[in-house]
Amino acid sequence: MTREYPEAARDDVIDDMHGVKVADPYRWLEQADDARTVEWMAAQSTLFEAERAGWSMREEFADKVSALLGSGAISLPVHRGDRVFFTRREPGQQFGVLFVREADGTERVLIDPMELDESGSTTLDAWQPSKEGDRLAYQLSEGGTEESVLYVMDVASTETIDGPIDRCRYSPVAWIPGGDSFYYVRRLPPEDLPESEQGFHRRVFWHKVGESTDTDANVFGAGMTMTNYYGVEVSRDGRWLQVSAAEGTEPRNDLWVADLTQSPAACPAFQQVQADVDAQTSFTFGRDGRVYVSTDLDAPRGRLAVTEPGAWSPDQWTDVIPEDAEAVLESVAHLDGPELEHDLLLATSTAHGIATMNLYRADTGELVRSIELPGAGTVAGPIERPTGGPVVWFAYTDHTQVPTLYSFDARTGEVQLYATPPGTVDVPDVHSQLVTYTSKDGTEVRLFIVSPTAEPDRPRPTVLYGYGGFGIPMQPGFSAAILAWVASGGVWAVACLRGGGDEGEDWHRDGMLDKKQNVFDDFHAAAEYLSEEGWTTPANLGIYGGSNGGLLVGAALTQRPDLFNAVVCVAPLLDMIRYTTSELGPTWTVEYGDPEDPEQFSWLHAYSPYHRVVEGTNYPATMFAVFDNDTRTDPMHGRKMCAATQAATSGDRPILLRSEGNVGHGARKLDAAVEETADTLAFLARWTGMEG
Repeated sequence: MTREYPEAARDDVIDDMHGVKVADPYRWLEQADDARTVEWMAAQSTLFEAERAGWSMREEFADKVSALLGSGAISLPVHRGDRVFFTRREPGQQFGVLFVREADGTERVLIDPMELDESGSTTLDAWQPSKEGDRLAYQLSEGGTEESVLYVMDVASTETIDGPIDRCRYSPVAWIPGGDSFYYVRRLPPEDLPESEQGFHRRVFWHKVGESTDTDANVFGAGMTMTNYYGVEVSRDGRWLQVSAAEGTEPRNDLWVADLTQSPAACPAFQQVQADVDAQTSFTFGRDGRVYVSTDLDAPRGRLAVTEPGAWSPDQWTDVIPEDAEAVLESVAHLDGPELEHDLLLATSTAHGIATMNLYRADTGELVRSIELPGAGTVAGPIERPTGGPVVWFAYTDHTQVPTLYSFDARTGEVQLYATPPGTVDVPDVHSQLVTYTSKDGTEVRLFIVSPTAEPDRPRPTVLYGYGGFGIPMQPGFSAAILAWVASGGVWAVACLRGGGDEGEDWHRDGMLDKKQNVFDDFHAAAEYLSEEGWTTPANLGIYGGSNGGLLVGAALTQRPDLFNAVVCVAPLLDMIRYTTSELGPTWTVEYGDPEDPEQFSWLHAYSPYHRVVEGTNYPATMFAVFDNDTRTDPMHGRKMCAATQAATSGDRPILLRSEGNVGHGARKLDAAVEETADTLAFLARWTGMEG
């Protein structure tokens, strides 16, 4: 079948980058409102609709995914004073709804996004109750932009008592006891900045509830790097203010503390406690008066130390939970109370992606015992009451269990079921296993395989998923997409590539900057492993990734198109020479490199997928998916790469662009998520041999 692709003019645009001629014939597609782009996008939509009409399994997948999402969802409880805050999504609801449970057990709705906007384009991005639980700061954004606007609610009456405060994207909120004021992060006014810098220049402000933001005190961030992100936290007792700063997404931070009993909230006297150190460190000011230090300093898999207030130097820290050679420390909760002989620490770690939980004495770090979890899966939490106590809560999920809430009671040593999602779901019978394969340079890499059979019985339609960046680990979790695919007879594999956090920070560093090719080599080796072991063949294999994972599959598409028959590339980065010119790109140079630097340009140009498209290559069937309001990865990446690949391919497998309006990179209503998943699975089914 010969396809007529929409005409895309190849302009004679060539940049001289450090003496290298870099062609960019489709730069005009960077402008979404350009008449040529609008016409080209309309033609791409027509082509996509025509192709989609031939996918016989699409409605079947939509039904399966909807059914597998039928349990709804519930979040961990957040205790503040006598109140408990949580979100719950009933089966069929588009978004989770924020509730409060009063001391007498009465539950009330605080925020229902669909009540705010029946179109479903408004999302609840974040929320934070005051320390007493009488006020709630929450952030909303519209149309998938993630440009959060901050409000404050009186919890008793649900009346809005402050806001809107704009420019609060990714802002933490740190309440001061009493609920009359808080610290938060806000960008400077755009009119004060050049257009290219308006998405940056964050500052930490102190705000009094109900007063104009014009009177907010700018307490931190002036004169620092414009791409800095800031974390801000006030200790439970209100004494200690902690501020961290990281340049973009770099895996290290500087750290400051201020004693709010010795300086006013509007002008805290900061003391720097970590500067220019290649480590991530944070403090937790314990109820026992000690300071708990979570750090990967000299411990790439993480450790927990303890110190006293004022003894901030690393040589004054004492390890309580030392680094484990095999597991990555994830989180720690403090259990205390008069019924316990000793204060205890409940720590969760991951060993090759699988969660473990251990109980330690808080004073000596002695291991008390390991806690048996419901299975080989993933834990969120544990989360404790700010006022203390012997009980904590955590969420557990794996490939066949929906996220379910449990409690751990240190008095009895028992894990008990706390809450389940409100609905039910019929989970198909699948097998999940973790295997090890060898990458190009001999490195051992882990791979989760979810399949209808415990062993390969025949080559099956298979999807290989990966991410490999920003220290984000791949861990088992309930996925309607995975289960729908496997229930239809396919295999789904998830590779724990370098660049992620699966094996600690060293694993991350081995897949960033000049070592990014390791990530792609790991992915290629996973594809080869699946074929060699009999799970699939190149003709039956599809690959799938989004965001940084979109870069991953874009690199695989251009480097090893022989390994698979289908590609789904979602919200990707693909032009790695111009990725810093739009949206949040400048914050990622610490992960990828800066094309303005000659050496770093050479790393990027060596693999940049858009620049590695070769005319006359028989490319796999490929679907690029972009979202019009994506303010993280500009949809120009998918547009330009689609045009380049359509022009270059010599085969008859389709190169498609799926575009979606009024959504962005992150959260969206349930119906939109189901539609996107159904398109993805149906496309993969068509081109991996599952269909028919």
